Amino acid sequence: MDQASADHIHVGHDGWLFLISGSNNVVDQFNKSDYMTFQVESWRKIILRRRHRLARMGIVYRHVVVPEKLTIYEDRLDGISIEVALSPARRLPRMFPRRPRRWHHVGGPLDALRLRRTCVDLIEPMRAQRAGADLYFRTDSHWNLAGCLIGYRAVCRAFGARPRDDFDRRPSLIVEHAGDLGSALDPPRTETARVHALQRDAARSYASPIVLTRERAGLSHTLHVGAHVIYANAQASDPRVLVLFGDSYAHFAPSALTIMLAETFREVHFIWSTSVDWAYVERVKPDLVLTEIAERFMFRTPDDRFDLERYAAERFGDEIRGNA
Repeated sequence: MDQASADHIHVGHDGWLFLISGSNNVVDQFNKSDYMTFQVESWRKIILRRRHRLARMGIVYRHVVVPEKLTIYEDRLDGISIEVALSPARRLPRMFPRRPRRWHHVGGPLDALRLRRTCVDLIEPMRAQRAGADLYFRTDSHWNLAGCLIGYRAVCRAFGARPRDDFDRRPSLIVEHAGDLGSALDPPRTETARVHALQRDAARSYASPIVLTRERAGLSHTLHVGAHVIYANAQASDPRVLVLFGDSYAHFAPSALTIMLAETFREVHFIWSTSVDWAYVERVKPDLVLTEIAERFMFRTPDDRFDLERYAAERFGDEIRGNA
């Protein structure tokens, strides 16, 4: 068995690697502590506030949590265990009542069934399909194409859009992949993986200065919060505009959820952020807003006061000017 070079990686059965600790205390989130109960409840309130505000703007809103690999493949752990029922992503929709209530406050006079539909559930469909194919890379904390397709189809259903059915038939090649977990082992662990070229009809119409700067330097993989791209698709079957606030599971590169949505909708704006930039939404006036977050990031809650332009100027201004 390989030995992890850091305590944040668990080596499971059959080459499965798991992120179990780190800055987000991944395994420790699967508990009944007052802190995690408070965090999940805080997320519920944030989602309700977003939904109310966007509904007043005539915008349809959905929120999707990408399950932790632990939540889907706890049966691949070796010598440790978790209680899947305590997964933050599983607990969140259970905080939305199943039956309508007469409320007169935030979380007020709205059909509770509609509130539950705001959260797109991926845990049940992914667990139902986990035996048929790997849904995550074994050496990476991220989902692979099969897992991302489940998320993509669920998001399309949530927005009433018709998903494309040809992504897994698009051009592909076989590579030796050492994921973010496998590359931290000593020696590194790799796996054979198939990578698809998903972009066909959509064209990137905008990339923020820091995206262009890092791409030119071959460092786009180092980007996180503040990355911003826009895709346009004149051939899209769905004429709506979608703004997506997400993370590495959606990603701005043409290899994950963002490009799948860009191949489906007329225009997709991706902003790497757990918070909503309300000024940006008001400027773009999209038809749809999707917030996507990895389950492990539920350990912290956003304040939704994010300002993309100000953040980019403060965080990346010197780098952009130095490479101009």
